[in-house]
Amino acid sequence: MKKIILSLMFSSALIATFQQMHAEDTSNQAELRSRAKISETQARAIALGKVANGVVKSSELEEENGKLIYSFDITTPGTSNITEVAVDAISSVVVDVSIETPKDQLKEAAADKLEMKKVKASKEKDEDDEKDEKDEKK
Repeated sequence: MKKIILSLMFSSALIATFQQMHAEDTSNQAELRSRAKISETQARAIALGKVANGVVKSSELEEENGKLIYSFDITTPGTSNITEVAVDAISSVVVDVSIETPKDQLKEAAADKLEMKKVKASKEKDEDDEKDEKDEKK
């Protein structure tokens, strides 16, 4: 019974952490969109112009190397590679086009997973520190 209760508590804490991360990400995305001079739709058309018969698999507005960019992962029929096209969200210039093989995609997914673990651990540490401070004030 204790294991079930502990599992439920852990699951609840994990869900709360992901909800908070999502809320922060949504807020961050709104701030980034407010700075962009072109829309995602415009950037998507520019990116697709670089990849014949391409289909956008995913897109993201992010700050990379000091530039605000739309990043598009584009698939092409007949290949398992992904073409990543980065479009400057201010000037609408294509700043990067790179090909990711399935092996590259696995490495990127592993790196993303590791980054999520680091973010989660950092948030948990911050929450523990806040709790300790509250306990000390009591």
